[in-house]
Amino acid sequence: MSELPATNPGTLSESLMRFGLPLVDPADESRVQKYCEALWRENQSLNLTRHLDYDTIVARDLNDVLQVSRLIQPGKRLLDIGSGGGVPGVLLAILRPDLKITLCESMAKKARVLESIVRELELTCRICHQRAEDLLAVERFDVCVARAVGPLWKICNWFQGRWRSMGQLLAFKGSRWEEELTEARRYPSFNEVKIRVALEYPMLGTESTAYIVKLWAKGAPEPK
Repeated sequence: MSELPATNPGTLSESLMRFGLPLVDPADESRVQKYCEALWRENQSLNLTRHLDYDTIVARDLNDVLQVSRLIQPGKRLLDIGSGGGVPGVLLAILRPDLKITLCESMAKKARVLESIVRELELTCRICHQRAEDLLAVERFDVCVARAVGPLWKICNWFQGRWRSMGQLLAFKGSRWEEELTEARRYPSFNEVKIRVALEYPMLGTESTAYIVKLWAKGAPEPK
């Protein structure tokens, strides 16, 4: 399959159909489009995303969110670590209103943008302007999600001593995730966790495979 085009002047509906990802609820499609418009508007003054057309949003961002959604049970308390422009947290809030979502972003400017987008879309998720490891020192979540925040060794170091506060962490990874795992094993912090691939799926528009890796506290039963 060929690479995604750099730009696509088409519509969100066309991109959803092109990649075989039609949304069940038409209202969700409208909210996703409104999110894209808000994201791209804010991106003009603050670097939030390189995904500047509907094809890339659908094939990269929305596909990731739909895949991880399959792994999250209803009604869970969820923390999006390093929310940035709102993927996966804002899209999950649109598609999974049953979840109790907190968006955690340490950069003040990005946190303010998230507040603006969440308010514009009338979503109920909470925004925390702080580092996730500090939040996890005082709060517990059922599920944490992490996308494009750093390699596995950094994740293990950041959350050393915090694994009992997060239930499980679902990290999005690419085809080199096993190399990250080998590197992470060199650090003492890795001894605190269990890890396995929870899901693998095609990275749409490419020949590559994407992975969602599950981490949880060693000694605890594997979270469902």
